[in-house]
Amino acid sequence: MPPPAPPAQDTRAGFLAVDSGGSGLRVVVGEVGRPVSVALASGVPARTGARGIDAGHFMEQLVPMVRELAGDAGRAEWGTAVIGATGLATLGDGLREELPGALAREFGVRAVALVADAVTAYVGALGIRPGAVVAAGTGLIAIGTDLTGWRRADGWGHLLGDCGGGAWIGRAGLEAALRAYDGRDGGSWPLLACAEEQFGPLPGLPGKLYPRPDRPAVLASFAPRVAQCAPDDPVAAGILRAAARHMAESAAAVCPTAGEPQVALTGGLFRMGDPLLVPVREELARRLPHARLVAAAGDPLDGAVRIARDLAAGALTLPADGVMVHVVGVAGRGDHF
Repeated sequence: MPPPAPPAQDTRAGFLAVDSGGSGLRVVVGEVGRPVSVALASGVPARTGARGIDAGHFMEQLVPMVRELAGDAGRAEWGTAVIGATGLATLGDGLREELPGALAREFGVRAVALVADAVTAYVGALGIRPGAVVAAGTGLIAIGTDLTGWRRADGWGHLLGDCGGGAWIGRAGLEAALRAYDGRDGGSWPLLACAEEQFGPLPGLPGKLYPRPDRPAVLASFAPRVAQCAPDDPVAAGILRAAARHMAESAAAVCPTAGEPQVALTGGLFRMGDPLLVPVREELARRLPHARLVAAAGDPLDGAVRIARDLAAGALTLPADGVMVHVVGVAGRGDHF
């Protein structure tokens, strides 16, 4: 159910909005009814530890950026904060416990929304309306809502899921390259040539890949080569068709079944263009004939800004479940709204 709205605040109420992901933090500040600041980026992702996302390290990244933006804006305090964070649903216990108090001490924040990055991606893409969003980069997750609750599908990481995401496509492409190298069925000579060009002789590939802590990103780096080969290589085209089926399955699992919900695609993977987009559109039309595919209006930081504006104005209507969307009023002891 949507959280009870905090009391309506002054239309000049200040807010800060954060998008925290694998590439670091992006931060803007603003006031209701006015344009937001230019975004600052840290380039350093928040660490994770035994209690999940490290709130102390998160604040080390955030504080200097907000202070710089605050000086430019001529404002010392920000009544509202929205933090969109990768891993919040499964690694967010520490943030939920510690961050509201830390934000109150540093910036005078009185209302905080801690939001999974899938939700900020959703709001950035579709706004606040029923529908589903497939967010695809290195990984993949689908999220949907009928505005009474949230449903998510996949997003389980490259070992257990993220089916159809960049790492999944890249791994499938490298497998096809290795099949060609071995002389097994299902191999692709064009993908073999691309793999050798990118990684060197294939017998050395396991040694270059397995010790890497960023294996998903390394696998995903090969996904554009699959798209490059797809127009002339049926094996590469088949990999992208399979990825499209996985995406459509995840979207169908979360999309509202009533009305005419909207569906959007967001994330860097879709920059590969028609070799991926054409089969994705076809699979979505087949699996979700009642839904309407629309272009994403914005990115996760845009979504965080939209949520922050609504929260600052006392008009937030997103469903809050305490995990995907966790809204807290910081009034001395952090009482919930």
